[in-house]
Amino acid sequence: MKALKSTELRGKNVPELEEMLSAERSALYKARRDLVFRQNMDRSGLAVRRHNVARILTIIGEKKRGGETVAAPAPKKAPAKAAPKKAAVTKKSGGDA
Repeated sequence: MKALKSTELRGKNVPELEEMLSAERSALYKARRDLVFRQNMDRSGLAVRRHNVARILTIIGEKKRGGETVAAPAPKKAPAKAAPKKAAVTKKSGGDA
């Protein structure tokens, strides 16, 4: 099994993507079941299928919103460190009691 390319997925329409999603989910279920019953020992296939499902869902969401891609938010600048506070000067009593 191979990872699906997002450029390949963007060329498809929503009904085709939903059909692919259904097929990937059923394949993921079958791979999990086979792993539990020790019929298949390939664990890396599970991760690839999960990522494929996520890619397909992302592309479907983009197409339903109108084709806009979601960019990662810009990193926030770290707040400037405040200058350390100076210790208050206290007078010591020199025996004026």
